Amino acid sequence: MAKRRSDSRDQDATALPDAAWRQSFRRRLLAWYRRAARDLPWRRSSNVYHTWISEIMLQQTQVSTVEPYFERFIAEFPTIADLAAADEQEVLRFWEGLGYYRRARQLHAAAQMIVTDYDGQFPRTADEVQALPGIGRYTVGAILSIAFDAREPILEANTRRLLTRLLAYPGDPHRGEGEQLLWQFAEQLLPRRGVGELNQALMELGSLICSPKEPDCEACPARECCPTAARGLQAEIPPPKRPPQWESIREAAIVVRRRGRLLLRQCQEGERWSGLWDFPRVPLKARRKDKVRDEIETQVAELTGAEIELGPHLTTIKHGVTRFRITLECYEATHLSGPATRGAGRATLKWLRPSDLEDYPLSTTGRRLSRLVQQRAARPLAAVSD
Repeated sequence: MAKRRSDSRDQDATALPDAAWRQSFRRRLLAWYRRAARDLPWRRSSNVYHTWISEIMLQQTQVSTVEPYFERFIAEFPTIADLAAADEQEVLRFWEGLGYYRRARQLHAAAQMIVTDYDGQFPRTADEVQALPGIGRYTVGAILSIAFDAREPILEANTRRLLTRLLAYPGDPHRGEGEQLLWQFAEQLLPRRGVGELNQALMELGSLICSPKEPDCEACPARECCPTAARGLQAEIPPPKRPPQWESIREAAIVVRRRGRLLLRQCQEGERWSGLWDFPRVPLKARRKDKVRDEIETQVAELTGAEIELGPHLTTIKHGVTRFRITLECYEATHLSGPATRGAGRATLKWLRPSDLEDYPLSTTGRRLSRLVQQRAARPLAAVSD
């Protein structure tokens, strides 16, 4: 109990730095950033569209992963109007592999809203920007400060960690008084001009130097004014997050063949990968081979209306999605009858040639399975072994 009361007093005593400290920190930070900033494709212009796309892509995704996606996306949809006019399936296809596909659907919806409500011009006020689908407080600050030099603060994973250490704040920086304190600190750090550069410098320092584990304090421009480094508390501040609680599940993906075509199903709202296409996928509980066969054939009929005869095992893919660790057992199947792909309830089913799969947005595992299927497309079913 004594330890808890001491921590509470430390949190209550956390004070924001004074103006002299802030001025010194900004000078050191910007000098470092102008030397060390990475050459990233979205930093090569002040185009608000580029800033917006990059900020959405960077949510929960590493910079190195985003770079090639950003360049392909901008090449395909060079303006807000181009993005708004595109089919959602095309947008998802160019997003495929980045994950968190809701971001792509919201991006597309926001582009259409900008064209309809703002004559294709990205809005300039925080309230208007935050009203767009998929944009929260941090993204508003990042877009408006970087593109328009608006005096808007930011707080994302890297800056949250950096600011927490610069304050030596011992509490939880993700909620309550901790989050409120950090937003206040982020706002006080802003200069009168050059806000976008400062915000990018904060993110860069948090990403490259002030890492979660073993930060490179020797290379940090703020090392002489960082109380966390002075006290050697880098491992305790911010407090480590609890490890995620994973749930293991088994599923089966079925490659149903009919006269050289494959059955695909579009994932529905509320399902994983909503809007994307996938091979029929069902939960799997049985262990015995005969029970597995019965379970899969029954569930595929319920899901798609297709009567199938389960064929050989193709491969097993293990992957993680949110809090799930999934073992995906992939099988081929012979088509017997159904489903109708027209009429009520069947618009989400398609029979496609293997070569057509490249034109459809698939989940990561669906794409891996499609490539395996394309390699084996010319081989008869009987030639595929377990």
